[in-house]
Amino acid sequence: MWQMSVERTEYYLHSEKGKRAVNTRLDWQHWCESISGATTVTGVVAWPVRHSLSPSMHNAAFAALGLNWAYVPFPVPPEQLGTAVAAFSAMGIRGVNVTIPHKSAVAGFLDALDPAAEILGAVNTIDVCEGRLTGYNTDGPGFVASMHEVGWSAVGRAVAIIGAGGSSRAVAHALLMAGASRLAVVNRTPEKAEAMVQMLTEIAVPEHGSVDIVGSGLDAPSARDLVTEADIIVDCTSVGMYPQVDVPPVVSPEWLHDGQLVADLTYNPRLTVLLQAAQTRGCATLEGTGMLVHQGAIAFEIWTGRKAPVETMRKALLAQLR
Repeated sequence: MWQMSVERTEYYLHSEKGKRAVNTRLDWQHWCESISGATTVTGVVAWPVRHSLSPSMHNAAFAALGLNWAYVPFPVPPEQLGTAVAAFSAMGIRGVNVTIPHKSAVAGFLDALDPAAEILGAVNTIDVCEGRLTGYNTDGPGFVASMHEVGWSAVGRAVAIIGAGGSSRAVAHALLMAGASRLAVVNRTPEKAEAMVQMLTEIAVPEHGSVDIVGSGLDAPSARDLVTEADIIVDCTSVGMYPQVDVPPVVSPEWLHDGQLVADLTYNPRLTVLLQAAQTRGCATLEGTGMLVHQGAIAFEIWTGRKAPVETMRKALLAQLR
C-alpha cells in the first residue's frame, strides 16, 4: 500500500531552507521504501535532465492522492532517443514527459499524435497504454489554463507573442483555439516571425471567426504598435532567465500600459525583468510557473485518469525555486 507521509512532505514544503533539506532526506528514504514491484513508473526524458523540476511536482501529486506511482528522470542523449522510446512499453513505463532537446524528434517514434502535437510537430507528453504510444502537447493548454486561473480569457482578445520558437508556436496555437481575434508574432529575426505566421494561418479554425495573424521583426517600427495594441502579451524568449537576470526586458516598458496582461514563460526567476517593468506600468502579470504546473497537471490526468492536485503540484514546484 502506498503510504508516503503527505504530512511530512507538506512540512518540508513550508519550512525554511535548512529544515527543508533534512526532511527531503527523510521523505526520500520513506519514498524508496514504498517502491515495490507494483509501483507504476512515469518520468521525464531530456538531455541533460538533472535540472528538471517535474519529479518533485509529480511525486508530490502521486503521494497526495495515495497512488503507488513514481516519477523519475531519464537522461537520454539524442542519438539514443529511438532506443529509449522503444523500451518504454517493454519496461512497463506508463508515461513520460519530453523536453529539450527531444520534443520534435520524438514524434517520429510514436504510434499516434493528438491534434496539437501533430500540427506543431512537437510532443511534451507520451501516454503508454497497451503497447501503444500516443504523443500530446500540453504546453499550450497549460498556458491557457494558467491564464484562466488569473481571470483572463483569450476570447476576442488581441495577442502579441514575443519569440518564434517551439514554445511560441504551442502558446500561439492554443490561444487561437481559445478564441483570440488577432495574433501578432514579434521576433528578432523577421523571417522566423513570418514563417510562424504562415504556419498559424494554415491552422486557423474558421468556426472561431475571422482571425488576423501578422508578424514583425522586433526592431521594425510596426513592433511597437503590435505590442501596444495587444490585450495579452506573452514573452516566449529566454531573455531575463537565470542567471542572465540583469538585462533589459525583451520589449520596451514604454510599449506596455494599464489594461494589458503580460505573461513570461520563464519561471526562474519568477518575477522576471519584463514582469517587473509590466507591474510598474500598471499591467496585470502572469509568471511562468503557472504554465509549468498546468502542463504537468494535464499530463498527470492523461496518465492516471484522476483530477490532478494542482495546488500540491504548485507548492512542490515553488519549494524547489526558493
